[in-house]
Amino acid sequence: MLDLADPWVLLLAPVPLLAARLLRPAGAQGAALAVPERIGLALLGASGTGAARRDVLWSRAMRWGAWGLLLLAIAGPRTLAPISALKVSGRDLAIALDLSGSMVRDDFHLDGAQITRLEAVQAVGASFARRRAGDRVALVLFGSEAYYAAPFTFDVEAVARRIEEATIGISGRATNISDGLGLALKRMTRSEAATKVVILLSDGANNAGSTNPQGVAGLASAMGVRVHTIALGPKDLTEADVGERGVVDAATLRAISEVSGGTTFRVRTTEDLQSVAEALDKLEATDSDGLAAEVFFEHWVWPAGLAALLVLGLAWRGR
Repeated sequence: MLDLADPWVLLLAPVPLLAARLLRPAGAQGAALAVPERIGLALLGASGTGAARRDVLWSRAMRWGAWGLLLLAIAGPRTLAPISALKVSGRDLAIALDLSGSMVRDDFHLDGAQITRLEAVQAVGASFARRRAGDRVALVLFGSEAYYAAPFTFDVEAVARRIEEATIGISGRATNISDGLGLALKRMTRSEAATKVVILLSDGANNAGSTNPQGVAGLASAMGVRVHTIALGPKDLTEADVGERGVVDAATLRAISEVSGGTTFRVRTTEDLQSVAEALDKLEATDSDGLAAEVFFEHWVWPAGLAALLVLGLAWRGR
């Protein structure tokens, strides 16, 4: 339904009439005789110049039309449009990604092409983040150190772009699982969300920092934070040869998830990683209705445009 943002503006409609009555007319120049418009029309009618009379009437109608349309534009005609509400889950979800040196290994395949572990995580992780509309999502990246790449936000597109732009080496090349999980928990200490979740992905074994990952998992449990872990890589410590590099400590990641009440996933291929993303969508479904929003569409440009055309027409006629 069309309404006006400032309907009181229409009260200014009689201003030109009041101005004509209260303000003195401009002084006559040369030998011209200034007469009121009504008398001028009567004289024109008496002299039989019907075309001139119609010209005066048209000019007056155009002036009043321009004035009325200008007032209507200033009053702000608008319509209220129904906008579907964003689903809000009441969940804070932190994604903690391993950016250690082993993520450069090209032992994954996507669409028939050989890619690195990081490229596989970026492709699937960014897509997963974009599907989290309604969650407040944060991104933690860790290697030797951990840092926040994106604070908690409803702007999941921004988080997805941070995942796609992640670069190995910026946080060191070791694997500090404890600090990555600990930093995610630190930002959740003041969270008032009904549900708090961390998704932790690593392709190695904890070899940096002084804190035991299981101890940090115990802190997560005490805070009521579920930690879902993803062990990424073709081999884990139980399958690898002694001293072999680039293998994941699946047992530690499994222990972290069990202590905190989460779920652990074992990923050896890109297809596994995609299945994990789908499984996490089901585990942490977004299905609560958010607050409805009222959005107005403004229509002032139409009367303003018509008023401008009338003014241009008056200027052309004046020539």
